[in-house]
Amino acid sequence: MTTTLLQPTADLRATSETVIEAHGLRRHHGRGKARFEAVRGINLTVRRGELFALLGTNGAGKTSTLEVLEGLTPATGGSVSVLGHDPFAQRGRIVERIGIMLQQAGFNDDLTVAETAGLWHSTLTAPRPVASVLADVHLSDRAGVMVKSLSGGEKRRLDLGLALMGRPELLFLDEPTTGLDPQSRQVTWQLVRSLLDDGTTVMLTTHYLAEAEELATRLAIMDHGQIAAEGTVAQILASQNARISFETTQSELLDLAQLPALAQAPRLRSVGDAQHVEIETRDLQASLTALMAGAGRHGITLDRLDARSATLEQAFLSIADNADAPRSAA
Repeated sequence: MTTTLLQPTADLRATSETVIEAHGLRRHHGRGKARFEAVRGINLTVRRGELFALLGTNGAGKTSTLEVLEGLTPATGGSVSVLGHDPFAQRGRIVERIGIMLQQAGFNDDLTVAETAGLWHSTLTAPRPVASVLADVHLSDRAGVMVKSLSGGEKRRLDLGLALMGRPELLFLDEPTTGLDPQSRQVTWQLVRSLLDDGTTVMLTTHYLAEAEELATRLAIMDHGQIAAEGTVAQILASQNARISFETTQSELLDLAQLPALAQAPRLRSVGDAQHVEIETRDLQASLTALMAGAGRHGITLDRLDARSATLEQAFLSIADNADAPRSAA
C-alpha cells in the first residue's frame, strides 16, 4: 500500500490564520537502549476556526503529539508554535487561551459536580458561569452529586465542561466521547459544532472514525510516529477505491475485465453453486453502470449486490494493516 500526503486546498491556505504550526516535530521517551521515538519528524498546520482530527492506532504517536502541542512536554526535535508561541517554553502566554480535555481527568471524588466546577472556575481569569457550563454538557441535574457517583460518560462530560469554561480560542479534545452513549455523543458533537460556529479552533483525537468524518475540516492519520495521510475527508476518501460485490451462477457471461476504472482484477470465490465476485474501482458510478448493463444484456441476476463508496474506516485500516512493517526514521 502506498500512503498519501494530501495538501490543504490553496484557498484555505491563503485565507486562514495559522493557530498551530509544527515542522519536523519529534518526541522521544527514555534514554539509551530504552529510547523510543514516538513522533518522528511530522509537519502540521492548523488554521483558526477549523477542526483538525488526528487519527491513528494505539501507539501511533497521537497523544505524544498532543502533549507537545498542549505545552505539557517539550519537543525533542523540530519546531512548534501554538498561538504564536512555543507551547512549552512560553506556556504562560497561551495557557489562558487554550482548553484541554485529556483522556483521563483527575477529579476529586469527594467533591460534588458543582463544587468541582466552582473550584476550576476560581482558577480562571474570565470564566463562563458554572450553571451555564453544566447546562451545556447536560449535567445541571447532577450538580449536587458527588463526582465518585457519576458514570464514566458523565465524568467525560464534566471534563469537557471544564475545558470549555475558560472560553478557549483553541480547544484540545483527546478522545472526548470515549464511554459516552450514542445520545450523549450526539450532544457532544452538537456542542463542538457550536464552538466551531463561534470561531473556536479544535484539535481532536478520536478512535470513532464516524466522529472525525462528521466533524473534521481536515484530518491526518498517523502511523509509527509519522503522518501517513493528510487532507480533507473528501481528499482522503478519493485516494481509496470504491467496492462492488455480488453473487451469481453466471459470472462467466460477464466480461468483468472490461469494466471501466477497475483498480485490480476482480476477485472470485465459490459460494455453493454460485460465484462471489468482489470488484474494486476508482469510479463507482462508471463501473456499476457497466456491470448492470452487462447483467441486463445477458439476463443475469446479481444476488446480494452491494456497492459502496470508500470510507474513512477503509482508509484508516489500509494504513493500520501495514502497522507491523519495518520503518526507518524520517
